[in-house]
Amino acid sequence: MYYVDGEPIADTKAPDGPIETRWDRRRFGAKLVNPANRRKLTVIVVGTGLAGGSAAATLGEAGYHVKSYCYQDSPRRAHSIAAQGGINAAKNYRNDGDSIHRLFYDTVKGGDFRSRESNVYRLAQVSVEIIDQCVAQGVPFAREYGGLLDNRSFGGAQVSRTFYARGQTGQQLLLGAYQALERQVAAGTVETYTRHEMLELIVVDGRARGIVVRDLVTGEVRTDFADAVVLATGGYGNVFFLSTNAKGCNVTASWRAHRKGALFANPCYTQIHPTCIPQSGEHQSKLTLMSESLRNDGRVWVPLKAGDTRAPGDIPEAERDYYLERIYPSFGNLVPRDIASRAAKNVCDEGRGVGPGGLGVYLDFADAISRLGRDAVEAKYGNLFEMYERITGEDPYEVPMRIYPAVHYTMGGLWVDYDLQATIPGLFVIGEANFSDHGANRLGASALMQGLADGYFVLPNTINDYLAAGPFPQVDADHPDAVEARTAVEDRLARLLAVDGDRTVDSFHRELGRIMWDYCGMERTEEGLRKAIELIRALRDEYWQRVRVPGSAATLNQSLEKAGRVADFFELAELMCIDALHRSESCGGHFRAESQTEDGEARRDDENFTYVAAWEWAGASAPPVLHKEDLSFEYVQPSQRSYK
Repeated sequence: MYYVDGEPIADTKAPDGPIETRWDRRRFGAKLVNPANRRKLTVIVVGTGLAGGSAAATLGEAGYHVKSYCYQDSPRRAHSIAAQGGINAAKNYRNDGDSIHRLFYDTVKGGDFRSRESNVYRLAQVSVEIIDQCVAQGVPFAREYGGLLDNRSFGGAQVSRTFYARGQTGQQLLLGAYQALERQVAAGTVETYTRHEMLELIVVDGRARGIVVRDLVTGEVRTDFADAVVLATGGYGNVFFLSTNAKGCNVTASWRAHRKGALFANPCYTQIHPTCIPQSGEHQSKLTLMSESLRNDGRVWVPLKAGDTRAPGDIPEAERDYYLERIYPSFGNLVPRDIASRAAKNVCDEGRGVGPGGLGVYLDFADAISRLGRDAVEAKYGNLFEMYERITGEDPYEVPMRIYPAVHYTMGGLWVDYDLQATIPGLFVIGEANFSDHGANRLGASALMQGLADGYFVLPNTINDYLAAGPFPQVDADHPDAVEARTAVEDRLARLLAVDGDRTVDSFHRELGRIMWDYCGMERTEEGLRKAIELIRALRDEYWQRVRVPGSAATLNQSLEKAGRVADFFELAELMCIDALHRSESCGGHFRAESQTEDGEARRDDENFTYVAAWEWAGASAPPVLHKEDLSFEYVQPSQRSYK
């Protein structure tokens, strides 16, 4: 028995009535905290990416006392800085038919009808405010000749709604949030703690009241307390070992909260990005993303015949298959990521892939350079082309790029209600760390949109409703629940060090990643998932018997950091496979081979699976408990997704 069924769960905070007014009505109905009382309230924000940095800055500006934690040496090192292509907003600057409703529709459809309508509509509404906020901060978005902000297209949409700063959009947006954060640091409303990793959530009387952190430089383990805790700790794609995520990205903060009672929703929904530089060998520790924006002007193709190893310039047009344009003529190269990824896998499985091992397809800019000129292409994508050439040694102005799908983003995360509050009162989860907005597949350029929407606009308006009941009773390091949480962390660190085995942490992580990619990657089957669960369990047992963690806990020890994170990845990986096994339909990034149409597209089962799967931790030796949140659709009726 892999799991047991539990009671249904519902989002009780989302208003009913006309969807256009739900967010306004929720904001008006939520309790407020007067400015004098805000100074008495403390909020811990874990993570300093776009969601966490913007949330800490905004809460500090509002007058709350904020404590901001990150494990990097600076908030500017958060993984949001790596985002390239852009941020969506329904501004309709191109006058091409965009609107809040169209962005809402595209997002619900792009997520394969597995997201909440209320959340998605709010996201589309707030998107237009984000751009104004960021421009006011000085974010250097690209502009047209006349000075207006420029837009480009992204996958899953037939309008141009993506604002961008060359291929550095995440970096520029993060610098804007960082400036806002540092302004509050100077004002005294925000305290920052860098090189500190959250290793446990402190729950007192059923409420989130603090965290246990380890100073990554000195090794000191200590507790910190607040009236509410906000997790903005990103996604868990590194469970696959090879992904586009920074090496430090992990699931530990979310997983520790999950073990304390926060439900984990839809963990099997993993996004495979179609535009990554292919793996070059077993030595690699991560993969590099090439922006989806490249699919605006780059054409994706492979040779018509299997086994054709000629150089791309030697293959005439008549012997090329521009397969996305052929299969999906309406959207062409701008189909959503899940569809583009599966299509690339299919042509490579047919033996038509290019490059080492046949695991690659071409992304060709010859037509764009001929049509627009090299200078225009360089103005749009120059830094991306330079990055590609540095990594591969190939000049994409002269030869096509080679790309292949890779793990990128995770749509699953901790379950939250409309207020972004988890099932533990006082614990709020924002950005990629929650599950709320993208359903089974995220459209490109929507991650930055959600992170900033949650941090700048949504959380600051909803956390008030909870904090209005505070300040809560004083808690300090001597409180029994705090002592218990800190002791659990210290015991766990000691246990990892005491194994003193003969295998490195990375060797286990790489093996776990291979299991996940093979059986819970782009295509899943019942047989493969059952096998993966058994392999993961056996490997986890071996981990606690053979892992070697040199050094001690009382100093800088990156092996110890990784060991704790990989231990959590083992538990998460099993839940991901259980979630994928129980969901015997295909939807978005979750593709079950047993559930596909005659032409190989995902076949949903709306009758049996139109729900959020929210999983409860029942203990290390007990199966997880499945709670279902039924999804209803009033404004976008589920249909077979088609981009043809």
